[in-house]
Amino acid sequence: MNAALPCILFGAFDRHNLGDLLFPHLLAAQLPGARFEHAGLATRDLRRFGGHRVAPLGTQRRGHLIHVGGELLGCSAYEAAVMLLDPAAAAQAITRYDGAPDAAAWAARQLGTARALPYVAGREAVAAPGRLIFNAVGGVDWALLPPAARAEARAALAAADWVSVRDRATLAALRAEGIDAALSPDPAVMVRACCGERIARHAARGEVHAMRQAFPQGYLACQFSAEFGDDASLDALAQGLADVAAASGLGLVLFQAGVAPWHDDAVCQDALLRRLPRGMARRFVSLHVWDLCALIAASRGTLASSLHARIVALAYGLPRVSLRPPRQNARPDKRDAFVATWETDAMPGSVAAGEIGRAALAALDVSATTLAEHAEALEAAHCASLAQWAGLLSTP
Repeated sequence: MNAALPCILFGAFDRHNLGDLLFPHLLAAQLPGARFEHAGLATRDLRRFGGHRVAPLGTQRRGHLIHVGGELLGCSAYEAAVMLLDPAAAAQAITRYDGAPDAAAWAARQLGTARALPYVAGREAVAAPGRLIFNAVGGVDWALLPPAARAEARAALAAADWVSVRDRATLAALRAEGIDAALSPDPAVMVRACCGERIARHAARGEVHAMRQAFPQGYLACQFSAEFGDDASLDALAQGLADVAAASGLGLVLFQAGVAPWHDDAVCQDALLRRLPRGMARRFVSLHVWDLCALIAASRGTLASSLHARIVALAYGLPRVSLRPPRQNARPDKRDAFVATWETDAMPGSVAAGEIGRAALAALDVSATTLAEHAEALEAAHCASLAQWAGLLSTP
């Protein structure tokens, strides 16, 4: 590897979200000997959550620029700007700018960049001989992007030294644009292989240990975003979760996979707890990335709207079911895209809240051998993909 050039890891890990916080750790483990700097859209210090100290892109020394993963090809400037605000400021911004014609201009002022897709950086952000890499990124909303945003992203991707995407829907969209992209599993399939010892330490202490003690028969790790906060969705979730807990004898542990705006809400979790029989469920408070991974790893299965909660469970060879948001309708969905591309046919995909009980019991019936072999296969696929571009960092 070219020791003179640092690797600038770029992504949405400037806010709290399980997958985004994981990505830099996973790349650091897979690129031994490299020097790293961490770039996002804002100055943030997420180390108290197990994340990184992040600076805006462009404030680092020039080096290789690596897009670390995530749904970067579909994150608009407006969405990015809101998600970087605190909850009160985000609520004000949404009230003022959601659907407003001046939303993009506001976002550009907030972020200090006019890029329509601000987590997509092009060749101009890299000085020779640095490489421009897109590692297992997603873009299931590609067809819905405004033409100017698609053109901006197309130019950045066409100039890259390597592009891999994490699902076949994104792959087909980019290839239709003439962009040569490869297919790779999401980086989070490597979490056990790269970070297993650290996760095991967190599973043996603190709040994860307390949950294991509270439910010696085992528990299901359960997460849902604020989109499920209406009464009908909460009622359906409560009924389904109560059914699966009663049938399986497992406890329920509710956790938050992300607390950036538009992610999870503890108020919704408390509302669900009030709907469940006493003693059946507990809320997990920690937001530390290794505690969250440890909670999933120590569980008997995961039921979640978070894609990366599902993928962490997959990496540990555990049953998993995704929750489909109540107003998803026909819009492309990254959970569905991942399942269609990478999941074993034995495992349920995304279901509505009212179907969670049946799907969870089906997932719990899948053999441990099937799940372990599938996890190993995706680890191998990701390693093979990363090896194809890692060599570029050491060649002129």
